[in-house]
Amino acid sequence: MKTTRYFEEQVLRKRPYLRREWCERALREYVKREVEPQGRARYWCFVPELGRYLRVVTLADGETVHNAIPDRRFREDKP
Repeated sequence: MKTTRYFEEQVLRKRPYLRREWCERALREYVKREVEPQGRARYWCFVPELGRYLRVVTLADGETVHNAIPDRRFREDKP
C-alpha cells in the first residue's frame, strides 16, 4: 500500500490503533466512494474490529492513502 508522508508521520501517530490492513480493505471492499472536487477520493468500509466505518482518503491516483479516520456520522443508507 502506498502512503503519503503525512499519513505515516501524522495520522498513524495520532491514531495508533489504526491498522494498515483496514485501509487496504477499505480500498478493495468499500461500501461508498466519493471523489472530491480537487480529485482526492474518499472510501468508506465497515471495520468489525473497530465497530464502525472507516473513512480512507486517497490522493487523486486512487491508491496512495493520505488520511484515515473512524467516521461516526456515516450511515450506509444515506444517498
